[in-house]
Parts: sequence; structure tokens; C-alpha cells
Amino acid sequence: MAVAHPPAAPVAEPHTPPQATPVKTFGFLLIPDFTTIGFASAVESLRMANLVAKQTLYKTLVIAADEQPVRASNGMRVLPDHTITDAPKLDALFVVGSNPINPKNDRTMLNWLRDLAHEQIPLGGICTGSYLLACANLLKGYRCTIHWEDIEQLKDKFPGIIISNQLFELDRDRYTCSGGTASMDMTLQLIAREPNGVEIATRAAELLLCDRMRGAREQQRVPLRQKLGHSQPKLSQVVGLMEANLEEPLELEEIAQLNEVTVRQLERLFHKYLQRTPSQYYLELRLTRARELLLRSDSQVRDIALSCGFASPAHFSKCYSRFFGHSPRGERQQSALG
Repeated sequence: MAVAHPPAAPVAEPHTPPQATPVKTFGFLLIPDFTTIGFASAVESLRMANLVAKQTLYKTLVIAADEQPVRASNGMRVLPDHTITDAPKLDALFVVGSNPINPKNDRTMLNWLRDLAHEQIPLGGICTGSYLLACANLLKGYRCTIHWEDIEQLKDKFPGIIISNQLFELDRDRYTCSGGTASMDMTLQLIAREPNGVEIATRAAELLLCDRMRGAREQQRVPLRQKLGHSQPKLSQVVGLMEANLEEPLELEEIAQLNEVTVRQLERLFHKYLQRTPSQYYLELRLTRARELLLRSDSQVRDIALSCGFASPAHFSKCYSRFFGHSPRGERQQSALG
């Protein structure tokens, strides 16, 4: 007699844990006399991203030419994790440049950078790190930036390179920034590119007490004295007067009188050294200040317009759109999107 057996229990499928996010390894090549703030701002952004995500998304490694501690421009010394001869596989490498630029180049280091580029490893430059990438002929055809003090030196040395005055440039697999806390902005933008990255980057910025993530479109503020040197004290004095009177702009005749020059002399000075009329320059100062307030405060557009010397929001919006290419409200919306 056949015995009926109960149906076999279904075999449970083995539990497959969710796929962990791959860890990205970012290397930081420290050049002797490197800038600590540029290095630390980038590394801390990555550390905060790990903290926010509650997992290791980024691993950072310090790399140097040899095993000796690398001295920063402020005297601090950092012990490297690896040298350029034993560095592991990287997902990106950032060259943290010296201050001031060291014109002497290590041939072995340049060759190593070229090898990384050949392997299609993204390369970055922090502060004057862009200079070393240029020396290795790795910025040809790319947009790049560098600290405003070094822009002219980079242009003179490498006339074929596309150099901007932006805070940072992310051009395909080349990431360059002007230094200082701009390396934080650049790194946060790289984090924001990843899945769920916008939320992680935003929360990381909050932990870093960063009031907002500055975008790549923002320019470095180059002091007028850097543009003019010390040869035009009268022009610097006039611009200083303009900067002190943005809410209630002065008439051109009044500015000339206060500086003991004629209106015609003022116009010649501005045309020769700033390539614009005094009125145009004054308007740019007011619009630039308005942009800062739009991005860094919660003030209403109407209040910003009045505080920067515009008679009405409509007139302000028209001038702003003509100069920046989008409206004040559009500016805020783009900033909110990162």
C-alpha cells in the first residue's frame, strides 16, 4: 500500500544582503609647503559624508614623494600613508599644491601623474596643484582654475591652457579649485554627483557649518590692488568710495569732486585700467553685492534691490538679468539645486 507523503516544504532562497555602496579611494598628493586649509577642507568634507551616510563611502590616503613627513606652509608635518611608488589603486587623485608655487618639478612625480592619466584616473588640483598638472601636460583642452594670486603666472607659463577665475572647475576627469575653502565646495559637489549624493552633501555641509554649497559658476573675488598693483592709488580710492556707497549711489560728478579730479579724468582712468566706464563699474559693484545677498541671506528681493541702490525691484531684475543672464529669483533657484 502506497503511503502518501506530505508535500515537501519549499526550499527557502538564501538571503541576499543589499549591495553595499563601493568605497571610493581618494588620494591626496602633498607637495612640500602645501596649504593645510585646502587639504583639510577636502578631507573633512569626505569624512562628514561618511558620517552622514553611516558607512564608509570615501577612504582618503595621503601620498608623498617619499616616506618622510611632508611639511605644510604653516609648519605642520603630515606623515604619508604611501609614496608615489607604492600607492594603491585610486578612484581619484588630488594634488595639493605649495604656497608659493615651487617652479622645480620632480620628474618621477610628473611621470606618475601621467601614468594615472593614462589609466583614466580622475586628477584634481587644489590651490596651486593645478600648476603641477599643467607641468605634466595634463590640462591641455580642459578648463581649470587656480588661486587668483597665481592666475597670471599660470597663463604666462602655459598660454594654451583654458584658465578661469571660478572657485572650482569640474571638467570631465579634471577637478581643480582655487584653494582655501573652495576645496570644500568642490568636494561637496563631487559628493552630490553620486546616488543620494545631494542629500548627503547638503547634510555634510550643515555639519561643517557651511551656510551653503557654493557652485562652480561662482568666481573668486580678486582684489582691485591685485589688478592694478600700487600704481593707481587715485583709482583705488575712487573704487573704495563707490564700495562704501552702494545703498545710496553717488553721482559721478560728486565722486570726481570728492577725489579732486574731473569727470573726464575719471572716465579715462576707468577706461584705461578697468575697460569700462565709471557708471558701468559702479553698477557691477552693486549687482555683485546684490548677488551675495541673494545667495547668503533670506532677504526679500525687494529689500535687496533697495539696499543696493535700485529704485524698484523691476529695475533691479532687469539690470540683474542683463548682467548675469538670469533673474534674481532664478539665481536663488539654481543655487538651491546646487
